[in-house]
Amino acid sequence: MPSKILHGLDGSENAYKALSQAIEIAKAFGAELHTISVEEIPHYAGTVGEVVEEKDAAEHRFAEAIAKARDMAQTNGMQIQSHVIVGHEVKSIVEFIKKHNFDLLVIGFMGHSALYDRVMGSTCQSLVRLAPCSVLVVK
Repeated sequence: MPSKILHGLDGSENAYKALSQAIEIAKAFGAELHTISVEEIPHYAGTVGEVVEEKDAAEHRFAEAIAKARDMAQTNGMQIQSHVIVGHEVKSIVEFIKKHNFDLLVIGFMGHSALYDRVMGSTCQSLVRLAPCSVLVVK
């Protein structure tokens, strides 16, 4: 039984489908529900200031998605904790799961980068392989 659930939120339609499932599971088990949004850092950030600027921009970029996620949770009588981090998507999520002891990750099958995923490899596939907890992939 999951007690702490993390949902990958990128603002895509599939992410909201996955969030609906995460909300239902959290309600059924009385689990904590969190979302995580990751803004990719530039491959060669020149300064720490550039990373800080990216984080500030990411928080604004994901503000609408986070607001929608909170509305969905509240409509279902749930509270949600949202996290926005800057880093490399898969690595950052895996480290976040380990650091905060999540026991379930819920993600949508394809996010905004569907074309890139088909060419370079899927974030979803990498998370299923590398996450230290159970992963639910919602189609």
